[in-house]
Amino acid sequence: MSIDPSEIVYFQWGFVSISATLVFTWITMVILSLGSFLITRKLKPGPKMTKGQNILEAAIETIRKQIREVSRQEPGRYLPFIATLFIFILAANILSVVPGFIAPTGSLNTTIALSLCVFFAVPVYGIKSLGLLGYLKQYIKPTVLMLPFNIISELSRTLSLAIRLYGNVMSASIIAAILIGVIPIFFPIVLQLLGLLTGVIQAYIFAILAIVYIGSATNKKK
Repeated sequence: MSIDPSEIVYFQWGFVSISATLVFTWITMVILSLGSFLITRKLKPGPKMTKGQNILEAAIETIRKQIREVSRQEPGRYLPFIATLFIFILAANILSVVPGFIAPTGSLNTTIALSLCVFFAVPVYGIKSLGLLGYLKQYIKPTVLMLPFNIISELSRTLSLAIRLYGNVMSASIIAAILIGVIPIFFPIVLQLLGLLTGVIQAYIFAILAIVYIGSATNKKK
């Protein structure tokens, strides 16, 4: 049984390959795009809002509140990036309970890609907020001797983000495979429910850590 979706290759031609990671990433993106279109095509103010619009606005407001509380800054400029990370990871993890769906977040390729997005977002937001020199000065605080350690910290936390998300999704898949083989009726159902909870928690943790990293790079009080 293949656990990592990158090991499942549907099409191979030379150096071009289409793996389950790519396929289910695009499936997740299509589902999210279609869902967004259906919810937002008839936006209405006040009491005429649909249930979908109510849920969407509540979710966005919750994300805005979390960004404000963690970063101590106005969430507007961070909202599109952080919300996209959270919603994609959440959707991918939750869809894994659908028979036949393989969560792309169970691939190290996906988690590294998501972590690299955060890695590059930190200096982009930092430079926008503090300017190039202001951002670079943070690497030599409190002393220039800290420069190599601060650089290592940037790289290590990117790796940590990728491994943390990958490890949790992978471990859930391995446990599910074992329990299905041992007790194929009851425990898999319980595990699916726990998987839903774990998926929400992992999406939340990843988004919160992204906010922390970006917030630390854009804090003008430093």
